[in-house]
Amino acid sequence: MSLATDRQHMQDFVYKMSRMSEDTTANEVDEWFHQREHPMEAAMQRVRHIVLGVDGRISETVKWQTPTFVFNGNIASFSPARKLVSLMFHRGAEIPGDHPTLEGDARLVRTMRFADLDEVEARRPELEAVIAAWCALVE
Repeated sequence: MSLATDRQHMQDFVYKMSRMSEDTTANEVDEWFHQREHPMEAAMQRVRHIVLGVDGRISETVKWQTPTFVFNGNIASFSPARKLVSLMFHRGAEIPGDHPTLEGDARLVRTMRFADLDEVEARRPELEAVIAAWCALVE
């Protein structure tokens, strides 16, 4: 085997391992939803789909016993409530731009809340803008 062939095999191996890690993490989040049978699951899954769709570099995992979105640090975690979807942005106060439904007065944390699936869809552009602003801030 040539050095170039060895290098290609190593790159293929690393790529496959990284995909396995991503698949395992996604499965971990899927399992979290499966175990909870949350009454707001449809709206939470829609938020999940929107957030992950904003930037391909965003990943997800389960931290603090809840799904968490990550890109160069923790972006946001679901804060499971029974009657609404609450998405807690760990450093939301640092996200640039005017985002009227990013609420809170803590030093760093901000929250977006959605009453139902219709509200998630109605506020999708703002959610996407918040996520995109985070990615731009930390890249």
